[in-house]
Formats: sequence, C-alpha cells, structure tokens
Amino acid sequence: MPTSLLPASAAAFAPRSSPNVVLHRVEAWLTATLKRVNRVKRPLNNVGQHTRCLTETLSSTNALWNLCSIMLPKAPESELPKDDNPLVEALFNYQLSHMEAYVVHVDMVSQNEVAFKLTPETIETLVDYHKDVFSADTAASTWDWAEKEIQLKKLHEEFVQAANRFVFRTGVHALEGMEEEGAGELIGGRSDDAKAAIMGLFVPLLPPPPRIVDVVQATPLLPVPLSLKIGGIVRSTNPPAPVESWQVVPSSPSAASTCDSHQNLWASITMNDMHIPSPTPSLSPPLPSTEYTTAEYYSAPMTTAAMAPLLLPSMFLQQQCSTTAGMGGFGWNDRIVDFALPYGTTM
Repeated sequence: MPTSLLPASAAAFAPRSSPNVVLHRVEAWLTATLKRVNRVKRPLNNVGQHTRCLTETLSSTNALWNLCSIMLPKAPESELPKDDNPLVEALFNYQLSHMEAYVVHVDMVSQNEVAFKLTPETIETLVDYHKDVFSADTAASTWDWAEKEIQLKKLHEEFVQAANRFVFRTGVHALEGMEEEGAGELIGGRSDDAKAAIMGLFVPLLPPPPRIVDVVQATPLLPVPLSLKIGGIVRSTNPPAPVESWQVVPSSPSAASTCDSHQNLWASITMNDMHIPSPTPSLSPPLPSTEYTTAEYYSAPMTTAAMAPLLLPSMFLQQQCSTTAGMGGFGWNDRIVDFALPYGTTM
C-alpha cells in the first residue's frame, strides 16, 4: 500500500488517534466479529454502520494488540550468570517482552490490509534493550578502530528512528482475532511475520574494511627455479641434474690430449683414405706442360719438406767433442795429409 494512504497517526513520534477505516462492502466475517466483541447491541445493516462501529471499537484505550512475544536478555552476554540447568539460566537471564501495537489504518477497498503501530511503551522497551544490551554485545564482538564509539552512537540513533517509524502491515482478516474492547492477537501465523519484522530493526555494526598493505617479499636464500632471459640467452637457475661418473665428459680438454688425438688421427689416415677434390679450372693462360708423378703431387708442402732437423745446442756440443777427440785429440791433425797421400796414390 502506498505510504500516502496511511493517516498522520502512523508517522514517527505521532500521538495515537482514531484509526482510518475504509470499507467498500459488508463482509459476513466482519459483521460476526463486531457482534461478538460489542456488549451493546448495535445495528449493522449497511457499510456506514459497520464503519462507525469498527472505528469506535478500535479507538478504545484498551484496544491494544499483541503482535508477538520476544525473549530478550536482561544484560550483556558477558554479565549473564551461568548455570548447569538451562531452565534456571533462562529464567534469570531472559525476560518475555510483549510487542503491543494499536490499529492505525484499515483498508478493505484496494489493499485489503490492516496496519499496526507499536505503542510508546513497547518502543521504549526496544530502545533500552538496544542501548544497554545489543550495543554492548556488538561492541564486544567487533574489533576496535578510531571511530567505533561514534558509529555505535549513530547506530543507536538510527534504531530509535526506525522503531518509531515501524508499521506492521498484514491481511485484513487479522481482525478476526479481535476480542472485547478492541484488543486482540494475531492469528494464522501472522505473529511469526511480526516477530521477524521487529527483529529486522536490529542492524549489526559493520566495521570498516581492513586497509590494503603492500606485502614486501623477502629475497629467498636459496635459488628459485626461474628461467631468466639475459642478453637473448635463457639461463635457468636450477641446479644441474646429477650425472653418473662414467658419463662425465670434460668440457675443455687439455691441449696435450687434443694434440695427441690429432696426431694419432693423421697417422692412421693413409693416402687411399684421403679424398682431395679436383682443382677448380682456372681462367688463366695455360702453363707449360709438366708431368708430375703421384708421389710428387701428393708430397708434403714445401715448407715442411724444406725444414731441416732442428739441432739443439747439446747436439752441437757432442759433435764438436767427437770431432776433437777423434781427430785432434791424438795429434792426427798434423799428419793427416801425410797419412792420406800414400793411400791416395795407391788407390
């Protein structure tokens, strides 16, 4: 139902006044209810008579409706005494509060609903519970921040406004639960709906979201298995996998082993194993024909063939000593000519 259809008595902090009753036609159940609750017999023959009778009945001071009953704790949870017997604990720690209200609007034309507003005493009970118990439990269950007390005070003020503006709406057939002097109680499961609507006024306190803090990652002590691409080369920081000892090949062989292997390689190759490509024809003028033998053609390079054996200083010394000892050591230098002439003549 639109809010504009509600009377002024339904506004927040508005005093109680006669309800606004709108009827379109006479309902049999309404006629039976009005005859049951009124001690004085009144004529109920048309819509006007039903409207006046219903308005006067609901305007009575005693026309209070019990919407529901709620068990509310007497003190914050930290102050409640504990007992092994749950029945004793419930009796000492909780109290049954009746949510009383009065009718402010009856619409049997468009919405077919009835509207109830909480009594000032009920609103005061809910406000005291929210301030003394609910706020204390909420503060204890949330972490502390700079504006926590301000937010709690603001939350309580908003609850006071919401409780005074609260209007419970339900089907018009709820009036069948009306008793003498206009009082009554909700029937047909409507009491549970009223309880859920009243408890929905207690909004929890939402703390601010935690601040986002930049997490600085510490440098790992051990190498992380990541591949780094540096200078176009992908280098991995993973340690090398274990290799069997017999599979290890030296990464940089020594010069001596390389030379020995090369010498053994060339020594094992024969002339038949070598494949020398035929010379590329030249465009220069033909040279005088010269025949070469196979041995001369495949001979070693000139630089290698012309090289004389290298004579070490020790070899020079031995040669000199042997010459001196063989010829000059025994005085043959003086008589070599005389010794050779006769034999030369004879030969």
